[in-house]
Amino acid sequence: MLRTLFLRRSLPLHHNHYHSSTPSHSHPLRTLTTATPQNPLLRRFSSSPEPSSTPAATDAEIRKYMGYAALLLFCGAATYYTFPLPDNAKHKKAQMFRYAPLPEDLHTVSNWSGTHEVQTRNFHQPENLEQLERVVAEAHQNKARIRPVGSGLSPNGIGLSRAGMVNLSLMDEILEVDKQKKTVRVQAGIRVQQLVDGIKDHGLTLQNFASIREQQIGGIIQVGAHGTGARLPPIDEQVIALKLVTPAKGTIEVSKEKDPELFYLARCGLGGLGVVAEVTLQCVDRQELVEHTVISTMDEIKKNHKKLLSENKHVKYLYIPYTDSVVVVRCNPVSKWKGPPKFKPKYTKDEAIQHVRDLYKESLQKYGAEGEQNIDELSFTELRDKLIALDPLNKKHIIKVNQAEAEFWKKSEGYRVGWSDEILGFDCGGQQWVSETCFPAGKLAKPSMRDLEYIDELKQLIEKEEIPAPAPIEQRWTASSRSPLSPASSPSEDDIFSWVGIIMYLPTMDARQRKDITEEFFHYRHLTQKKLWDHYSAYEHWAKIEVPKDKEELVALQARLRKRFPVDAYNKARKELDPNRILSNNMVEKLFPQSETI
Repeated sequence: MLRTLFLRRSLPLHHNHYHSSTPSHSHPLRTLTTATPQNPLLRRFSSSPEPSSTPAATDAEIRKYMGYAALLLFCGAATYYTFPLPDNAKHKKAQMFRYAPLPEDLHTVSNWSGTHEVQTRNFHQPENLEQLERVVAEAHQNKARIRPVGSGLSPNGIGLSRAGMVNLSLMDEILEVDKQKKTVRVQAGIRVQQLVDGIKDHGLTLQNFASIREQQIGGIIQVGAHGTGARLPPIDEQVIALKLVTPAKGTIEVSKEKDPELFYLARCGLGGLGVVAEVTLQCVDRQELVEHTVISTMDEIKKNHKKLLSENKHVKYLYIPYTDSVVVVRCNPVSKWKGPPKFKPKYTKDEAIQHVRDLYKESLQKYGAEGEQNIDELSFTELRDKLIALDPLNKKHIIKVNQAEAEFWKKSEGYRVGWSDEILGFDCGGQQWVSETCFPAGKLAKPSMRDLEYIDELKQLIEKEEIPAPAPIEQRWTASSRSPLSPASSPSEDDIFSWVGIIMYLPTMDARQRKDITEEFFHYRHLTQKKLWDHYSAYEHWAKIEVPKDKEELVALQARLRKRFPVDAYNKARKELDPNRILSNNMVEKLFPQSETI
């Protein structure tokens, strides 16, 4: 959350000329040059003789009274500007270019990628359940929106609302640990890493993880987040009970034994059915994993794909556009009998990244740009960001960067051993646009292979359309979820789903360059939507779906969501639990329209 704001106020200039020595887009504060209009009365004070048709006495009278008027005005102005007002009245003095102080209650809230941002005066951070209940009750009574927002990590800013938000970052306690049942009950504002650190001494951990650990538990389950592993479901399946603070029915507890229909709907409820206050999670024994990273090719992947899915607890593929390289990352528990593998890497970390450093130096010379002084201290993802920033939409340049990435991974092959919460993370790089789709991929015993067909078509599309697509295209898998709003929802536990993410980085703060990258990314995303989504029954991740600005496209999206998800059941539950829709925002209202409006 950013608390520093910039308020711009323009001053009206009447009948004045506006001049600036800089382009209009360069800075909000510009030099103002005012041309003074000629006042005929001022000419009377000139020493130059002036012909006059009036008598001399009349001229003398006019000059006398004009002198009195000028003196009066001068004295009044001097008194106003110099009179010693008390300190608490300084604001009453006239100031020609005065900017209003920033309101202390104005909050700017941005998502991690800086792609979505809102300003609001209503940002609530309750410290306990009682305060949260009071906030929700007052908002319901006043029909004032308080959209639940977690850590603000969702690429599409699904938790943001200008009207108001409620954030549970101060409600981050572990309330109860049951070692025998391997369950933990927590306040929903606790972050994933906090939770994992808090239960490790009990020998417990979470079943699976997303790429990062900074999400609040309430947020990560509400958007249907996931890790990878064809035998492992999305993270909402780890939830066995919820405590919701609802506008209409107060605080309620739901589980598969207590109101199961609402429980499954609310597990992945997009924050629209109640503020998630507490979560009870099913944990697993803490364990060490061995991560094995290798470079493969598409032909080799096709031969071994079924085996890779079935024999590895966690597996993901990282495709590098405009190359045949596929990074395969497998993670499995350390063998109790063999122990961790003994492996000596062929290359040191410096040797693995040197090719990328060399390309960066060459590119700096080519583009005549100034670079970092100590590039040896930069990680691979930091170097990649700086390389892409030199020419982010030049396909030839991006191909070179991708080739350097393939070389980096080739020299980084090997093993890594650590606890699951350490190993399953992934450095996603800097700020970025991302679109991730989920689609069925058959059953674990018999994969359909459509997941690899999807990638084949995607790579062909990139090359045909000459999209400056950076790496990686990330592909992961999960088992199904019983939550009806999960993109991996299915009544069959044997079904598996593939998740594919495409990306474009925003490695610069230059507004024009970010705008160009944004337009290119949405062109890229639109092509994948048009060519692939319907054919493969692919639906976007709730934290990455973007609402179309075009009305026809929005109507088409709404109809498409109805084919996959129980929209009527969700809207019915929203109407019962939140009739004034105080927990909603513009995105939720557009994705799930109702006949009535707030």
